[in-house]
Amino acid sequence: MIAWLNEGEPFPDVGAALDEPNGLLCAGLELTGERVLQAYARGIFPWYGEGQPVLWWSPDPRMVLPVEAVRLHRSLKKTLRHASYEVRVDQNFEGVMRGCADPRPEQDGTWITNAVVSAYSALHRAGFAHSVECWMDGELAGGLYGIALGRVFFGESMFMRRTDASKIAFAHLTTQLARWRFELIDCQQETPHLASFGARPIPRSAFIDALNRLIHSDAKIARAGPWSFDDDLRESFA
Repeated sequence: MIAWLNEGEPFPDVGAALDEPNGLLCAGLELTGERVLQAYARGIFPWYGEGQPVLWWSPDPRMVLPVEAVRLHRSLKKTLRHASYEVRVDQNFEGVMRGCADPRPEQDGTWITNAVVSAYSALHRAGFAHSVECWMDGELAGGLYGIALGRVFFGESMFMRRTDASKIAFAHLTTQLARWRFELIDCQQETPHLASFGARPIPRSAFIDALNRLIHSDAKIARAGPWSFDDDLRESFA
């Protein structure tokens, strides 16, 4: 059994999360920007389907990508140097979320419901949630979004409508995060695609320790939005 989370109640300790399904911690009906921030700071995230209560998760192990360990493959670097594209930041946040919510052949439905769009859009307006967008021929070709707290970027989802568009956005994000001295990208779930960039699973306890150091310490770096990236990022891929 998992706990039912009433409005305003604190989250259970992540150690109470189930082993199967891995990381399911509690459920409730409240999904607000404030609640999402509380969750992320504790190593918890929402993930649920249409018609379900809000399900909160904290899997063990946790897939993370240390910013210093990011690997960009040679073919992607060639694309970054020569392709015709423009990267914009925080210009069309909801458009990126809607793109991430588009149906995909390998998925049955989407967890990015209207309620999720509303909660994360509120966080975007408050300066916590950010979109990195790849534009080609004047159209939004792909991108990603996530939340920044301290020196951690919590990646949520990415999409592409043109080849490599989401990878272009990701490369620009990780390069800028390194310049800003971010240390960790939370990837939540383990996938071969993320592993190819250098992501790896770590014990949940190690992840919580990292959050306590990178979010809750006096050394945290405030990067409230809207964001803007350095003009010379593309030159760094040469």
